[in-house]
Amino acid sequence: MRVVHYLNQFFAGFGAEEAAGHEPVRLEGPQGPGRAFAAAGLHVDVTIACGDDRFALDEAASLATLLAWIDEDAPDVVIAGPSFGSGRYGYACGVLAREVARRRIPVVLAMTPDSPGVLAAEGGAYIVPTGANVAAMRHTVPVMTGLALRLAAGETVGTAGDEGYLPRGLRVNVRADDDAATRAVGALVAKLGGRVTTEIAPPADRVSPPPPVPDLAHATVALVTEAGCVPQGNPDRLPTRHANVWLRYPLDGVASLSADGYETVHAGFDTTDANLDPNRLVPLDAARALVDAGRIGTLHEEFFTTSGVDTPVAVAARFGQEIAAEIRNAGVDAVILTGT
Repeated sequence: MRVVHYLNQFFAGFGAEEAAGHEPVRLEGPQGPGRAFAAAGLHVDVTIACGDDRFALDEAASLATLLAWIDEDAPDVVIAGPSFGSGRYGYACGVLAREVARRRIPVVLAMTPDSPGVLAAEGGAYIVPTGANVAAMRHTVPVMTGLALRLAAGETVGTAGDEGYLPRGLRVNVRADDDAATRAVGALVAKLGGRVTTEIAPPADRVSPPPPVPDLAHATVALVTEAGCVPQGNPDRLPTRHANVWLRYPLDGVASLSADGYETVHAGFDTTDANLDPNRLVPLDAARALVDAGRIGTLHEEFFTTSGVDTPVAVAARFGQEIAAEIRNAGVDAVILTGT
């Protein structure tokens, strides 16, 4: 069994913030936390490390170097961290894990559930939840070790709830003892008793709702969609799935989205009816009527669009942040967000 361990500059022993620009380095044997894994029964053959700032500022080159070492070593499993509550370190662990998983090499990480590394990994890694600092090490290392040993040996790993790692966003078919009606009634009875259960856990990333718009009659409202609505011919080549870009189109002087002027390129649903009336994707006609009736103050002069199907969560989150920054700077008070 061959194990490669990724660390940042601090845990690899090169220093704290003064060494955050440290270039990628390859070291034989366990370093820092790697010795704790060895004591738990997981021997680290090679340690690779990179400064947090170096990875953040030169991600492509740093990642290429680290991956080249991993390809050369051909490990049975890669472990990274624990990165605890560190944002830069966690992000680097997540990005590296994503690329390693694409090479069909199992990866085990550890970090806080709200670390940016969780989204960056895109479900490619088994991520053990930790506390915010090294005090959680003694609880984390045994769980990581158990997962790494079994994955390296090609053994089947159970569900996130059974094994103690964060949900990976994957759904696996299993045969239940009871039929759907019995399970549904059981879930309802449990909910009425104050215990909410679900067979499909919701994403861990929750956003608290903002306060209501105090006066819609004087508010500026923007239209945003992930339904892939674009001008006819898709002039800017919005991808039909796995989008890598969001786009904006002007609404000044446009009263309604006509079938000969707009279409959807979304690959995740039957677009026939939507293309007959693109206002069902971006409700411009209804929004104009609300403005005319005095229910809404004004509409933002552009609508924003992308195609949500197969778009990774991390990419979609970035889209949301970028669009939100644009509309906030434009003085928009509320958004009508339509999806499929």
